[in-house]
Amino acid sequence: MSGSDTTRLADCIVRHQASIPALAEIGRQLQSGTDPIALYEQCHPLLEKAMWSGAGDFHALLADYQALFREQEALIQLRGSDDRHHFIFGIPIADRPPHLRACLESILQVFRLYDYGGSTHGVWDKIKVVVAEDSRFESNIRRDIELVEEYRQKGLRVHHFGLDEQYELLQALPAEKRERLGRLLTTQSRDKFYLKGQAANRNLAYLKFLQLTEDKAKTLYYLVDSDQRLCVNRQTESGDEAVYALNYFSAIDKIFRSTDTLMLTGKMVGDPPVSPSVMAANFLDDVSAFFTRLAALGESQTCRFHGAQQKPGDAAYHDLAGLFGYEHKQAAFDYACRLEGSHDHAACLTDFASRLNAFFFGEHLTRRTRFDYGKGYSQLSRARTVYPGNTIVNYDGLKYVIPFGHLRLRMSGPTAGRLIAAEIGPRFASFNMPNLHLRTTEAGLEDDFRPGVEVGQAHIDLSNEFERQFFGDLMLFSTEELVKQADVNQPFPQNEIEAVINQKEAEMLALYRQKHEAIVHKNRHLNELVFKARHWWLAVPDLAGALNQVRAFIDNIDRNFGEHAPAWQQIQSSEHRTRRKQQIVDALLNYRAERDAWDSLF
Repeated sequence: MSGSDTTRLADCIVRHQASIPALAEIGRQLQSGTDPIALYEQCHPLLEKAMWSGAGDFHALLADYQALFREQEALIQLRGSDDRHHFIFGIPIADRPPHLRACLESILQVFRLYDYGGSTHGVWDKIKVVVAEDSRFESNIRRDIELVEEYRQKGLRVHHFGLDEQYELLQALPAEKRERLGRLLTTQSRDKFYLKGQAANRNLAYLKFLQLTEDKAKTLYYLVDSDQRLCVNRQTESGDEAVYALNYFSAIDKIFRSTDTLMLTGKMVGDPPVSPSVMAANFLDDVSAFFTRLAALGESQTCRFHGAQQKPGDAAYHDLAGLFGYEHKQAAFDYACRLEGSHDHAACLTDFASRLNAFFFGEHLTRRTRFDYGKGYSQLSRARTVYPGNTIVNYDGLKYVIPFGHLRLRMSGPTAGRLIAAEIGPRFASFNMPNLHLRTTEAGLEDDFRPGVEVGQAHIDLSNEFERQFFGDLMLFSTEELVKQADVNQPFPQNEIEAVINQKEAEMLALYRQKHEAIVHKNRHLNELVFKARHWWLAVPDLAGALNQVRAFIDNIDRNFGEHAPAWQQIQSSEHRTRRKQQIVDALLNYRAERDAWDSLF
């Protein structure tokens, strides 16, 4: 093998060995003729650590890091023997073409930058992508099909798994098995197949995975949501920057080759992975803090909402973070202005107001999660939550499906995670390779779609999502307690299910009541601060539009979380709760039988 085969490795060692002393020994091994493939493996973690240390030139290190992987891949291909895993991606999509484009582009970029598995005639060999369609509108389906064709031309083997194909694949199952799997795979008729929901869409994608699998021992299945991208964010002086700093495929392949992991899941950075219905109280704190600070600053002063921002901890965006074992001591987080160049506080307020109502689509202006390198990318820990948009399984792991989709409840991933963790323990693992989660795109709110969010002429209605959040929480924490008391491999006893649900219902009602009262109080305080305290912005004619947007935000908070909010009335209704609880009891009673039917497919 000629020296030119490792040119980038040799150059990297010379360039960085002064700041990364361990590279010098790798350089000596390279000169002595040591197998270079192993030397790249030694280099990668050294560069990773240096990149995220904050001490070096991040982009220079990242460029070398990516180049080393590409050079290593070229050597692997020259050797002609590559037994690493193939990947089949699944992307469920429902009326969000801009999100799909961003997601596909991120997959393409990771392959271009890291070249996992190499390519043949411009087509990457080790990946297939299934776009699992669940859109209602024909115009969006056409846009999705066009995107699939566009990214085929760019080298990704993408398959559009359309509604008709999904329906036919479901009908191909024996009638008796199809009936037993109805609640996992939907019973919707062909003309309403788009109503099956994300869980059923995801599970049908698993059936398509089986069709596409050529070697089940060497295939991994990667589920990613359309509003996620295979990159992470890092904080800079000018704001968050998205970077392709993680070679997901190489790291995941190593994990599954070197451990007995069946299911691997990673978290998300960027926008919170939860509903706005559980973020309103803390967001109101932050919005009020912005206006309180703004009141002490001059209209035409140079904007002061820049500079290093606080780093929110885990679940800092969640009003009920204590339920998940997190403790938050900081009352409010500062807003980081997005505007560049010279501008004043009036301009900052205008931009801030323009983004407020994106909150109802899941965007959080003040508590976005940023990537933390910590102890590395691939160190494993036991998992208890399935992040549906960042989950990888091997063939045996396809059995661990997310159930209860027919209930249309939120928190289905955490609920499934509790069941799976109780069944397979450490073989359900978490790693530090999150995806970047962006609820909205550059296309704007008018081209974004979020199930459970209804947008009218002058209002946004979260009622459906809020109701599903409460009962999703009830199911999650009931399941969490139930698996401590009963054997998850056996049918759950009905009396135990009912006792646990009744106990958790009382606890959740009390917590939601406290949260409801806090939101009402905080929203009233925000209204008084902005519109009744005679602050300078009321006297600026050019800010009338921005203040109308703030007014709309306050009104939408009241409409969705106030005394007369429809979802709050539903939660308060004992009759409605009784119906929902019976559905949950029935689902848990049938969990084991449905899992047995699902497992029989594999």
